[in-house]
Amino acid sequence: MNSAGTLIHHVNIVLEDRIVFGSVRTANGKITEIFEADQPAGPPDSTEVVDGDGGWLLPGFIDMHVHGGFGADFMDAGRESFDAITKFHAAHGTTGMLATTMTASKEAIEAVLHAVAEYRAGEMPYADLYGVHLEGPFISEKWIGAQNPAYIMDPQLEWMKQWTERYPGLIRQLTLAPEKDGALETILWLKEREIVTACGHTDALYEEITAAADAGLSQAVHTYNAMRGLHHREPGTLGAVLTDGRISAELIADGLHVHPAAIRLLLAAKSRDKVILITDAMAAAGMPDGDYSLGGLAVVVRNGEARLKDGGALAGSCLTMIAAVRYLLKHTELSLTDISRLASGNAARQLGIGDRTGSIARGKYADLVLLDKDHAVIRTWAKGRTVFAAT
Repeated sequence: MNSAGTLIHHVNIVLEDRIVFGSVRTANGKITEIFEADQPAGPPDSTEVVDGDGGWLLPGFIDMHVHGGFGADFMDAGRESFDAITKFHAAHGTTGMLATTMTASKEAIEAVLHAVAEYRAGEMPYADLYGVHLEGPFISEKWIGAQNPAYIMDPQLEWMKQWTERYPGLIRQLTLAPEKDGALETILWLKEREIVTACGHTDALYEEITAAADAGLSQAVHTYNAMRGLHHREPGTLGAVLTDGRISAELIADGLHVHPAAIRLLLAAKSRDKVILITDAMAAAGMPDGDYSLGGLAVVVRNGEARLKDGGALAGSCLTMIAAVRYLLKHTELSLTDISRLASGNAARQLGIGDRTGSIARGKYADLVLLDKDHAVIRTWAKGRTVFAAT
Protein backbone atom coordinates (compact mmCIF):
# COMPACT_ATOMS: atom_id res chain seq x y z
CA MET A 1 0.00 0.00 0.00
CA ASN A 2 0.97 3.62 -0.49
CA SER A 3 1.62 4.64 3.10
CA ALA A 4 2.83 8.13 2.19
CA GLY A 5 -0.48 9.13 0.66
CA THR A 6 -1.73 11.30 -2.18
CA LEU A 7 -3.83 14.44 -2.52
CA ILE A 8 -5.95 14.61 -5.67
CA HIS A 9 -7.39 18.10 -6.09
CA HIS A 10 -9.16 20.33 -8.60
CA VAL A 11 -11.37 17.44 -9.66
CA ASN A 12 -15.04 16.46 -10.02
CA ILE A 13 -15.56 13.66 -7.49
CA VAL A 14 -18.19 11.12 -8.49
CA LEU A 15 -19.83 10.02 -5.25
CA GLU A 16 -22.65 7.48 -4.90
CA ASP A 17 -25.44 10.07 -5.01
CA ARG A 18 -23.91 13.24 -6.44
CA ILE A 19 -20.84 14.88 -7.98
CA VAL A 20 -18.87 17.43 -6.02
CA PHE A 21 -15.92 19.58 -7.05
CA GLY A 22 -13.09 19.25 -4.60
CA SER A 23 -10.23 17.10 -3.35
CA VAL A 24 -9.58 13.59 -2.08
CA ARG A 25 -6.76 12.57 0.22
CA THR A 26 -5.48 9.01 0.58
CA ALA A 27 -3.03 7.32 2.95
CA ASN A 28 -2.13 3.75 3.81
CA GLY A 29 -4.11 2.53 0.83
CA LYS A 30 -7.39 4.10 1.94
CA ILE A 31 -9.41 7.26 1.39
CA THR A 32 -8.89 9.48 4.43
CA GLU A 33 -10.53 12.78 3.51
CA ILE A 34 -13.01 14.18 0.97
CA PHE A 35 -13.02 17.97 0.68
CA GLU A 36 -15.81 19.77 -1.12
CA ALA A 37 -13.34 22.46 -2.04
CA ASP A 38 -10.55 22.80 -4.57
CA GLN A 39 -7.87 22.09 -2.00
CA PRO A 40 -7.83 21.87 1.82
CA ALA A 41 -6.50 24.88 3.66
CA GLY A 42 -2.85 24.86 4.57
CA PRO A 43 0.02 22.97 2.97
CA PRO A 44 -0.80 19.35 2.12
CA ASP A 45 0.87 16.74 4.27
CA SER A 46 0.88 14.24 1.40
CA THR A 47 4.10 13.48 -0.36
CA GLU A 48 2.34 13.60 -3.72
CA VAL A 49 -0.16 16.11 -5.08
CA VAL A 50 -2.09 15.29 -8.25
CA ASP A 51 -3.89 18.07 -10.14
CA GLY A 52 -7.14 16.68 -11.56
CA ASP A 53 -7.30 19.66 -13.92
CA GLY A 54 -11.09 19.77 -13.78
CA GLY A 55 -11.47 16.12 -14.79
CA TRP A 56 -13.38 13.33 -13.08
CA LEU A 57 -12.44 11.09 -10.17
CA LEU A 58 -14.39 7.82 -10.05
CA PRO A 59 -14.16 4.63 -8.01
CA GLY A 60 -12.03 2.11 -9.86
CA PHE A 61 -13.98 -0.17 -12.18
CA ILE A 62 -14.75 -3.75 -11.14
CA ASP A 63 -15.04 -6.33 -13.93
CA MET A 64 -16.78 -9.53 -12.83
CA HIS A 65 -16.55 -11.16 -16.25
CA VAL A 66 -13.25 -10.89 -18.14
CA HIS A 67 -11.25 -13.63 -19.85
CA GLY A 68 -8.10 -11.78 -20.83
CA GLY A 69 -6.43 -8.94 -22.67
CA PHE A 70 -3.25 -7.79 -24.37
CA GLY A 71 -2.60 -11.21 -25.85
CA ALA A 72 -3.09 -13.20 -22.63
CA ASP A 73 -5.91 -15.40 -21.31
CA PHE A 74 -6.67 -16.46 -17.75
CA MET A 75 -6.80 -20.04 -19.04
CA ASP A 76 -3.03 -19.69 -19.58
CA ALA A 77 -2.83 -20.20 -15.80
CA GLY A 78 0.42 -18.32 -15.26
CA ARG A 79 1.75 -15.19 -13.54
CA GLU A 80 3.10 -13.68 -16.74
CA SER A 81 -0.33 -13.83 -18.37
CA PHE A 82 -2.05 -12.56 -15.23
CA ASP A 83 0.33 -9.59 -15.08
CA ALA A 84 -0.35 -8.79 -18.74
CA ILE A 85 -4.14 -8.90 -18.26
CA THR A 86 -4.30 -6.94 -15.02
CA LYS A 87 -1.83 -4.32 -16.29
CA PHE A 88 -3.78 -3.82 -19.52
CA HIS A 89 -7.13 -3.41 -17.82
CA ALA A 90 -5.68 -1.18 -15.08
CA ALA A 91 -4.65 1.18 -17.88
CA HIS A 92 -8.35 1.41 -18.73
CA GLY A 93 -9.55 2.13 -15.21
CA THR A 94 -10.13 -1.34 -13.78
CA THR A 95 -8.89 -1.86 -10.22
CA GLY A 96 -10.46 -5.25 -9.48
CA MET A 97 -11.68 -8.23 -11.49
CA LEU A 98 -12.60 -11.88 -11.45
CA ALA A 99 -10.40 -14.23 -13.46
CA THR A 100 -12.99 -15.83 -15.72
CA THR A 101 -12.53 -19.35 -17.03
CA MET A 102 -14.02 -21.13 -20.04
CA THR A 103 -15.82 -24.45 -20.49
CA ALA A 104 -12.82 -26.75 -20.31
CA SER A 105 -11.56 -29.97 -18.74
CA LYS A 106 -11.52 -30.38 -14.97
CA GLU A 107 -7.72 -30.39 -15.09
CA ALA A 108 -7.55 -27.11 -17.04
CA ILE A 109 -9.95 -25.39 -14.65
CA GLU A 110 -8.00 -26.67 -11.65
CA ALA A 111 -4.82 -25.28 -13.16
CA VAL A 112 -6.42 -21.82 -13.25
CA LEU A 113 -7.64 -22.12 -9.66
CA HIS A 114 -4.16 -23.09 -8.48
CA ALA A 115 -2.48 -20.30 -10.47
CA VAL A 116 -4.90 -17.61 -9.25
CA ALA A 117 -4.52 -18.76 -5.64
CA GLU A 118 -0.74 -18.47 -5.97
CA TYR A 119 -1.00 -15.10 -7.69
CA ARG A 120 -3.24 -13.69 -4.96
CA ALA A 121 -0.85 -14.96 -2.29
CA GLY A 122 1.90 -12.72 -3.68
CA GLU A 123 2.02 -9.05 -4.55
CA MET A 124 -0.45 -8.13 -7.27
CA PRO A 125 1.26 -5.19 -9.01
CA TYR A 126 -1.68 -4.00 -11.12
CA ALA A 127 -5.45 -4.50 -10.82
CA ASP A 128 -6.43 -6.89 -8.04
CA LEU A 129 -7.75 -10.37 -8.77
CA TYR A 130 -10.63 -10.80 -6.33
CA GLY A 131 -10.98 -14.46 -7.23
CA VAL A 132 -12.35 -16.69 -9.97
CA HIS A 133 -15.52 -16.69 -12.05
CA LEU A 134 -16.21 -20.16 -13.43
CA GLU A 135 -18.13 -19.72 -16.69
CA GLY A 136 -19.13 -23.31 -17.37
CA PRO A 137 -18.73 -26.16 -17.99
CA PHE A 138 -22.25 -26.67 -16.57
CA ILE A 139 -24.06 -24.98 -19.46
CA SER A 140 -26.58 -25.76 -22.21
CA GLU A 141 -25.62 -27.41 -25.48
CA LYS A 142 -28.27 -25.23 -27.18
CA TRP A 143 -26.58 -21.93 -26.27
CA ILE A 144 -22.90 -22.72 -26.58
CA GLY A 145 -21.78 -19.32 -27.82
CA ALA A 146 -17.98 -19.42 -27.94
CA GLN A 147 -17.66 -22.23 -25.39
CA ASN A 148 -16.14 -25.60 -26.25
CA PRO A 149 -18.95 -28.18 -26.64
CA ALA A 150 -16.56 -31.06 -25.91
CA TYR A 151 -16.53 -30.23 -22.19
CA ILE A 152 -20.19 -29.35 -21.49
CA MET A 153 -21.75 -31.40 -18.68
CA ASP A 154 -24.33 -31.32 -15.90
CA PRO A 155 -23.36 -29.54 -12.68
CA GLN A 156 -20.86 -31.49 -10.60
CA LEU A 157 -21.43 -30.51 -6.99
CA GLU A 158 -18.61 -32.77 -5.84
CA TRP A 159 -16.19 -30.74 -7.96
CA MET A 160 -17.39 -27.54 -6.30
CA LYS A 161 -16.96 -29.09 -2.86
CA GLN A 162 -13.43 -30.22 -3.70
CA TRP A 163 -12.45 -26.85 -5.14
CA THR A 164 -13.86 -24.73 -2.31
CA GLU A 165 -12.23 -26.96 0.28
CA ARG A 166 -8.88 -26.78 -1.50
CA TYR A 167 -9.12 -23.04 -2.26
CA PRO A 168 -11.34 -21.39 0.38
CA GLY A 169 -12.85 -18.09 -0.74
CA LEU A 170 -11.31 -18.25 -4.21
CA ILE A 171 -14.38 -19.05 -6.34
CA ARG A 172 -16.59 -15.96 -6.29
CA GLN A 173 -19.01 -16.70 -9.14
CA LEU A 174 -20.31 -19.73 -11.04
CA THR A 175 -22.24 -19.49 -14.31
CA LEU A 176 -24.50 -22.43 -15.16
CA ALA A 177 -27.67 -23.39 -17.01
CA PRO A 178 -30.36 -23.72 -14.28
CA GLU A 179 -32.35 -26.28 -16.29
CA LYS A 180 -29.55 -28.85 -16.11
CA ASP A 181 -29.84 -31.86 -13.79
CA GLY A 182 -28.43 -31.05 -10.37
CA ALA A 183 -28.45 -27.27 -10.91
CA LEU A 184 -30.88 -26.34 -8.12
CA GLU A 185 -28.98 -28.39 -5.55
CA THR A 186 -25.76 -26.71 -6.65
CA ILE A 187 -27.30 -23.23 -6.46
CA LEU A 188 -28.56 -23.84 -2.93
CA TRP A 189 -25.13 -25.07 -1.86
CA LEU A 190 -23.37 -22.06 -3.41
CA LYS A 191 -25.78 -19.57 -1.81
CA GLU A 192 -24.95 -20.97 1.63
CA ARG A 193 -21.31 -20.16 0.90
CA GLU A 194 -22.03 -16.68 -0.50
CA ILE A 195 -20.79 -17.58 -3.98
CA VAL A 196 -22.62 -15.69 -6.72
CA THR A 197 -24.57 -18.04 -9.00
CA ALA A 198 -25.44 -16.73 -12.46
CA CYS A 199 -27.53 -18.09 -15.29
CA GLY A 200 -25.82 -18.12 -18.65
CA HIS A 201 -25.55 -20.15 -21.83
CA THR A 202 -29.00 -21.39 -20.89
CA ASP A 203 -32.26 -22.53 -22.50
CA ALA A 204 -34.20 -22.18 -19.24
CA LEU A 205 -37.89 -21.38 -19.27
CA TYR A 206 -39.25 -18.47 -17.25
CA GLU A 207 -40.41 -20.79 -14.44
CA GLU A 208 -37.03 -22.49 -14.32
CA ILE A 209 -35.22 -19.18 -13.80
CA THR A 210 -37.74 -18.20 -11.13
CA ALA A 211 -37.15 -21.50 -9.32
CA ALA A 212 -33.40 -20.94 -9.57
CA ALA A 213 -33.79 -17.45 -8.07
CA ASP A 214 -35.81 -19.00 -5.25
CA ALA A 215 -32.81 -21.28 -4.64
CA GLY A 216 -30.35 -18.37 -4.66
CA LEU A 217 -29.46 -17.52 -8.25
CA SER A 218 -28.73 -13.79 -8.31
CA GLN A 219 -27.11 -12.86 -11.62
CA ALA A 220 -27.36 -13.26 -15.40
CA VAL A 221 -24.21 -13.22 -17.50
CA HIS A 222 -23.95 -11.08 -20.67
CA THR A 223 -27.70 -10.39 -20.72
CA TYR A 224 -29.46 -11.02 -24.05
CA ASN A 225 -26.54 -13.13 -25.27
CA ALA A 226 -26.48 -16.96 -25.13
CA MET A 227 -29.85 -17.31 -23.43
CA ARG A 228 -33.44 -18.15 -24.34
CA GLY A 229 -35.05 -14.92 -25.51
CA LEU A 230 -38.33 -13.21 -24.72
CA HIS A 231 -41.63 -14.45 -26.17
CA HIS A 232 -44.94 -12.98 -25.11
CA ARG A 233 -46.38 -16.43 -24.24
CA GLU A 234 -43.13 -17.88 -22.83
CA PRO A 235 -41.01 -15.06 -21.36
CA GLY A 236 -38.01 -17.38 -21.21
CA THR A 237 -34.70 -16.67 -19.52
CA LEU A 238 -34.61 -13.08 -20.73
CA GLY A 239 -38.14 -12.36 -19.52
CA ALA A 240 -37.26 -13.61 -16.05
CA VAL A 241 -34.03 -11.61 -15.94
CA LEU A 242 -35.84 -8.42 -16.98
CA THR A 243 -38.65 -8.78 -14.44
CA ASP A 244 -37.18 -10.54 -11.39
CA GLY A 245 -35.80 -7.98 -8.98
CA ARG A 246 -33.57 -10.56 -7.33
CA ILE A 247 -31.44 -10.99 -10.46
CA SER A 248 -28.62 -8.61 -11.41
CA ALA A 249 -28.00 -8.34 -15.14
CA GLU A 250 -24.53 -8.18 -16.66
CA LEU A 251 -24.24 -5.89 -19.67
CA ILE A 252 -21.62 -5.75 -22.45
CA ALA A 253 -21.92 -2.17 -23.71
CA ASP A 254 -19.88 -2.31 -26.89
CA GLY A 255 -22.53 -1.78 -29.58
CA LEU A 256 -21.95 -5.31 -30.89
CA HIS A 257 -23.42 -7.61 -28.26
CA VAL A 258 -26.46 -5.47 -27.42
CA HIS A 259 -28.24 -2.85 -29.54
CA PRO A 260 -28.55 0.58 -27.86
CA ALA A 261 -32.34 0.24 -27.82
CA ALA A 262 -32.02 -3.09 -26.00
CA ILE A 263 -29.68 -1.45 -23.50
CA ARG A 264 -32.29 1.24 -22.86
CA LEU A 265 -34.94 -1.48 -22.44
CA LEU A 266 -32.78 -3.25 -19.86
CA LEU A 267 -32.23 0.00 -17.97
CA ALA A 268 -35.97 0.72 -18.02
CA ALA A 269 -36.78 -2.76 -16.70
CA LYS A 270 -34.12 -3.09 -14.00
CA SER A 271 -33.25 -1.01 -10.97
CA ARG A 272 -30.03 0.99 -11.34
CA ASP A 273 -28.64 -1.24 -8.58
CA LYS A 274 -29.27 -4.38 -10.63
CA VAL A 275 -27.22 -3.77 -13.80
CA ILE A 276 -23.52 -4.66 -13.81
CA LEU A 277 -21.21 -3.43 -16.54
CA ILE A 278 -18.70 -6.06 -17.73
CA THR A 279 -16.29 -6.44 -20.64
CA ASP A 280 -16.25 -10.21 -21.35
CA ALA A 281 -12.89 -9.25 -22.90
CA MET A 282 -10.72 -11.92 -24.48
CA ALA A 283 -6.99 -12.02 -25.24
CA ALA A 284 -7.45 -9.86 -28.35
CA ALA A 285 -8.47 -6.82 -26.30
CA GLY A 286 -5.80 -4.18 -26.86
CA MET A 287 -4.28 -6.14 -29.73
CA PRO A 288 -4.42 -5.69 -33.53
CA ASP A 289 -6.89 -7.52 -35.72
CA GLY A 290 -5.89 -11.09 -36.50
CA ASP A 291 -6.26 -14.71 -35.47
CA TYR A 292 -6.63 -15.64 -31.79
CA SER A 293 -7.88 -18.47 -29.59
CA LEU A 294 -10.59 -18.59 -26.90
CA GLY A 295 -11.11 -21.75 -24.90
CA GLY A 296 -9.18 -23.70 -27.51
CA LEU A 297 -11.42 -22.44 -30.34
CA ALA A 298 -10.11 -20.38 -33.27
CA VAL A 299 -11.22 -16.74 -33.24
CA VAL A 300 -10.90 -14.08 -35.93
CA VAL A 301 -10.84 -10.40 -34.95
CA ARG A 302 -11.79 -7.85 -37.59
CA ASN A 303 -12.35 -4.17 -36.83
CA GLY A 304 -12.30 -4.97 -33.14
CA GLU A 305 -15.06 -7.59 -33.46
CA ALA A 306 -14.19 -11.10 -32.25
CA ARG A 307 -15.99 -14.07 -33.83
CA LEU A 308 -15.40 -17.80 -33.96
CA LYS A 309 -13.73 -18.85 -37.19
CA ASP A 310 -16.12 -21.81 -37.35
CA GLY A 311 -19.72 -20.60 -37.30
CA GLY A 312 -19.15 -16.89 -36.73
CA ALA A 313 -20.56 -16.62 -33.19
CA LEU A 314 -19.41 -13.65 -31.14
CA ALA A 315 -16.41 -14.76 -29.07
CA GLY A 316 -16.10 -12.50 -26.08
CA SER A 317 -15.14 -8.91 -26.80
CA CYS A 318 -12.27 -6.49 -27.26
CA LEU A 319 -13.93 -4.08 -24.83
CA THR A 320 -12.46 -2.17 -21.90
CA MET A 321 -14.43 -0.80 -18.97
CA ILE A 322 -13.69 2.83 -19.83
CA ALA A 323 -14.90 2.23 -23.39
CA ALA A 324 -18.11 0.76 -21.97
CA VAL A 325 -18.53 3.80 -19.72
CA ARG A 326 -18.12 6.15 -22.66
CA TYR A 327 -20.57 4.08 -24.73
CA LEU A 328 -23.26 4.47 -22.06
CA LEU A 329 -22.58 8.20 -21.79
CA LYS A 330 -23.18 8.51 -25.53
CA HIS A 331 -26.09 6.14 -26.04
CA THR A 332 -28.17 6.45 -22.86
CA GLU A 333 -29.52 9.17 -20.59
CA LEU A 334 -27.60 7.84 -17.61
CA SER A 335 -25.61 10.29 -15.53
CA LEU A 336 -21.96 9.64 -14.74
CA THR A 337 -23.06 8.86 -11.17
CA ASP A 338 -25.44 6.18 -12.45
CA ILE A 339 -22.81 4.74 -14.79
CA SER A 340 -20.28 4.63 -11.96
CA ARG A 341 -22.72 2.49 -10.02
CA LEU A 342 -22.97 0.09 -12.97
CA ALA A 343 -19.19 0.00 -13.41
CA SER A 344 -18.14 -0.24 -9.76
CA GLY A 345 -20.66 -0.12 -6.94
CA ASN A 346 -23.05 -2.82 -8.08
CA ALA A 347 -20.31 -5.39 -8.63
CA ALA A 348 -18.78 -4.56 -5.25
CA ARG A 349 -22.10 -5.12 -3.49
CA GLN A 350 -22.74 -8.33 -5.42
CA LEU A 351 -19.33 -9.65 -4.35
CA GLY A 352 -19.90 -8.65 -0.73
CA ILE A 353 -17.07 -6.10 -0.69
CA GLY A 354 -19.13 -2.91 -0.94
CA ASP A 355 -17.98 -1.90 2.53
CA ARG A 356 -14.40 -1.78 1.26
CA THR A 357 -14.52 -0.61 -2.35
CA GLY A 358 -16.80 0.32 -5.24
CA SER A 359 -17.43 3.91 -4.23
CA ILE A 360 -15.55 6.96 -3.00
CA ALA A 361 -16.01 7.29 0.75
CA ARG A 362 -13.83 7.77 3.80
CA GLY A 363 -12.34 4.53 5.07
CA LYS A 364 -12.73 2.63 1.81
CA TYR A 365 -9.79 1.46 -0.27
CA ALA A 366 -8.26 4.09 -2.51
CA ASP A 367 -9.36 2.22 -5.65
CA LEU A 368 -9.67 5.20 -7.96
CA VAL A 369 -9.53 6.22 -11.60
CA LEU A 370 -8.85 9.76 -12.78
CA LEU A 371 -10.35 10.78 -16.12
CA ASP A 372 -9.70 13.92 -18.10
CA LYS A 373 -12.51 16.19 -19.29
CA ASP A 374 -13.03 13.91 -22.32
CA HIS A 375 -13.27 10.79 -20.13
CA ALA A 376 -9.89 9.33 -21.04
CA VAL A 377 -7.98 7.53 -18.26
CA ILE A 378 -5.11 9.60 -16.86
CA ARG A 379 -4.28 7.58 -13.79
CA THR A 380 -5.43 4.51 -11.89
CA TRP A 381 -4.83 3.64 -8.23
CA ALA A 382 -5.44 0.25 -6.59
CA LYS A 383 -5.39 0.43 -2.79
CA GLY A 384 -3.56 3.72 -3.12
CA ARG A 385 -0.83 2.35 -5.40
CA THR A 386 -0.44 3.91 -8.82
CA VAL A 387 -1.04 1.02 -11.24
CA PHE A 388 -1.28 3.18 -14.35
CA ALA A 389 -0.20 6.71 -15.23
CA ALA A 390 -0.55 8.22 -18.70
CA THR A 391 2.71 9.52 -20.07
